[in-house]
Amino acid sequence: MTPKSFETRCLRLPAATKVVQWEGTSVFKVGGKMFALSGGYTAETGGYMFKVSNMAYAMLIEHGLARPAPYLARAKWVQLVSNNALPDAQLTAYLAQAHGLIVAKLTIKKRKELGLASPHTGPA
Repeated sequence: MTPKSFETRCLRLPAATKVVQWEGTSVFKVGGKMFALSGGYTAETGGYMFKVSNMAYAMLIEHGLARPAPYLARAKWVQLVSNNALPDAQLTAYLAQAHGLIVAKLTIKKRKELGLASPHTGPA
């Protein structure tokens, strides 16, 4: 997946925003909290990082598709071994999951402000 496609897919998610931080890294957020990062690395060494579930964390690393993300591994973030380590559709699904994991941690008030569905009550 190209960096532009990665950005487009992140920004298509509800209430997603992008800021550039840390010497050119694109940081994708929802409700002010990060769910994905790109940049700062070459396509060959991987540059896409995102939050994953505990199961996905173990599976992606075990299968050699990702490594623990620098500085974020404790929070179950991975860094793909290359930007093409996963098929586009699968990476898109992981980005949606990353977004959902962060949305679930937002307060009800914040989710309502952003027009996001509560994980327990349906649409806001």
